Amino acid sequence: MMKRLIPHSVLWAALLPAALLLLPGVARAQASHTASLERADVPDTTPQQRYRSAIREAGGGLKVSLEECRMLAAERKACEAQARARYQADMAEARAMLRNPQAGPVNEVGGPIRSTETVTVTRP
Repeated sequence: MMKRLIPHSVLWAALLPAALLLLPGVARAQASHTASLERADVPDTTPQQRYRSAIREAGGGLKVSLEECRMLAAERKACEAQARARYQADMAEARAMLRNPQAGPVNEVGGPIRSTETVTVTRP
């Protein structure tokens, strides 16, 4: 059986338009990420800003907690109930921050951030 080889020039001619279409999307995503980091560097000064940040933190905490609960088969229902109860408590604290301009950020509870990187040690 003979293999048909595609010349590199034909291959590049086919792939180049697709690659050029992807570049603007990548640039927009990088610009959006950079803008997000710059916004994060500015501290919240108004009660409304602190409230919005507290809501985002509560939602992010719920998302992470529910993802961790999916790993636990036996205690999944109890874990999810506890995560939702913590979310409700965080939201109540966020609403209290909106009513009281002197209130500080929501009390941070939890352990250290776990690495999402998998490290495998290999020996020669």
